[in-house]
Amino acid sequence: MAQDSVSKGALWTGRVMSALPVFFVLMGSVMKLMRLPAVHEGFARAGLSDSLIVPVGLIELICVITYVIPATAVLGAILMTGLLGAACLTSLRIADPTYPLPVILGMLAWGGLFMRDLRVRALIPFRKAEEKTLRSATEAEKTVSAA
Repeated sequence: MAQDSVSKGALWTGRVMSALPVFFVLMGSVMKLMRLPAVHEGFARAGLSDSLIVPVGLIELICVITYVIPATAVLGAILMTGLLGAACLTSLRIADPTYPLPVILGMLAWGGLFMRDLRVRALIPFRKAEEKTLRSATEAEKTVSAA
């Protein structure tokens, strides 16, 4: 029997998982759009021009908006992956010890989307343990009967 929707528990787990990357990326976007002194310092430490602060903030905002709209959430997750990958690389390049944070946020973004969106579950199907056992038993029977 096919399931038409995710359970309430999975939906809320997905929402909480998705909220973390949304919060952090949105916070970074707002800080960049406000051109806070900490952002200028961070860009200087990363070797990036101050002229990139607002464009990067706008890119972050577009990624978050695209991710939180259910109809475009998969595209948003793809965009967030690119954004967070670039953030991770920038952190690694300057030996910033916070480099795992973008990776964790990316995993939470995709994990949250997996939990709350059937389209993603269809793209990444996980088999249940009993399905694997049944399939293994069937293959073993075929091997025995062929011999």
